[in-house]
Amino acid sequence: MSAFDLSLLVLYLVGILLLGFFKRAKKGTSVADFIVGGRRLTLPAFVATLVCTWYGGILGVGEYTFKYGISNWLVFGVPYYLAAFLFAMFLAKKARRTEFLTIPDRLNQCYGKHAAGLGALVVFLKTLPAAYVLMLGVLCQQFFGVPFYVGILAGTLFSVVYVLLGGFRSVVRTDILQVSLMYFGFGVMLIILVLKFGGVGFLSANIPVDHFTWHGGNSGWFVAVWYVLALSTLAEPAFYQRCYAADKESTAKKGILISILFWLIFDFMTTSCGLYARALLPADIDPVSSFPALAEMVLPVGLYGLFAVALLATVMSTVDSYSFLAASTIGKDIICGWFGQPQEKVNFYTRIGLVISAVLAMAMAAFFQSVVDIWHDLGSVGTPMLLVPLFFSFVGRRRMKSGTVIVSMLLSGAISLLWLLSEQFTTDSNYWFNIEPIFPGLVVSILFYLLGSSTTVKPSPSIE
Repeated sequence: MSAFDLSLLVLYLVGILLLGFFKRAKKGTSVADFIVGGRRLTLPAFVATLVCTWYGGILGVGEYTFKYGISNWLVFGVPYYLAAFLFAMFLAKKARRTEFLTIPDRLNQCYGKHAAGLGALVVFLKTLPAAYVLMLGVLCQQFFGVPFYVGILAGTLFSVVYVLLGGFRSVVRTDILQVSLMYFGFGVMLIILVLKFGGVGFLSANIPVDHFTWHGGNSGWFVAVWYVLALSTLAEPAFYQRCYAADKESTAKKGILISILFWLIFDFMTTSCGLYARALLPADIDPVSSFPALAEMVLPVGLYGLFAVALLATVMSTVDSYSFLAASTIGKDIICGWFGQPQEKVNFYTRIGLVISAVLAMAMAAFFQSVVDIWHDLGSVGTPMLLVPLFFSFVGRRRMKSGTVIVSMLLSGAISLLWLLSEQFTTDSNYWFNIEPIFPGLVVSILFYLLGSSTTVKPSPSIE
């Protein structure tokens, strides 16, 4: 990169740190203020922080589009819009009405302490930002020329150091800047690509035919599994945290609906840029680095730096949010909730949890080679464990007993994990019966609910 491009990256990093460190959480700050910002999140801030937090997998989008074309939109776009819409219509207001701080708070209210503790472990694994830390390593390697592992370390430190002091408020302040950079960077890139190379005609002449099909050359089962994985949105900690932090119930519902429109626009830009990457770059490059490589090829000095900033902003806005979610799960729900440490120590243990989650995320990022694989594997095991018990704690009158919920979570997770590992034991390297791991675990969880729930179980306090 040129000195000018590098200076833009440095300016961005300095700006993020200044925003993040502004108004640190003081000694004696309440738990609600530290974890959900005192429940004062307005509609514009709600949309800004949710949009960029839930779209951190930008290199995964580039990877998938490079391999499979417009199928990216039908895999990482449409099912998640639908799931987010369901959340907005059925859960957003109810979640805000509870005035809880975390998902395990609701599990504890409905199913007891041990079910909440088990749910907290699932939430922790779901929120470890390993996939996004991996992307930071790739970006730092590409832009700064540092080794991959150095990039992982430096990128993670820059993403979490201000959260350590400022909590949720620091996350929101930095997100407002980063969401603007995301849209500006990709908007400029797409305009330049169209003006320089042409539109649909150029793409259709230079990329494989399968890239314009709904399946991208994959089986229908492979595409279908992502529609089931998208249901994990109904148990998505980032959604619940934003709803708990909203200033009122209507902000939570409207904020998610507006965010869907923003995600649709951003998906159009990123998928289009991914198609240009496939058309212009060698077919044998690492697909994860397709966006940085495309920018290096087509953008002039200055705009290259701005696009690099947009990529970093997209990823870092998710790393800080998910690191903080994982940290608060350790501090509030596991150490102080499950293990019974004093509640006034929540903020202290959350800061300890931030260090733990950052270290584990870096270790996982070094182990996995694919962003998509991380999403797939963690979602395949975590979703069956948490989705059904949490969803029906808000919807309907039928409830499971605490012991039933615990057995359901353990058994569904174990079956999905075994199914996931079966790929290593079969001669053709496929899952048992060619069925994706999420399905057997989800079937078990649903059966437990259908057969083990009733209206005679003591109901949780009404949130209607």
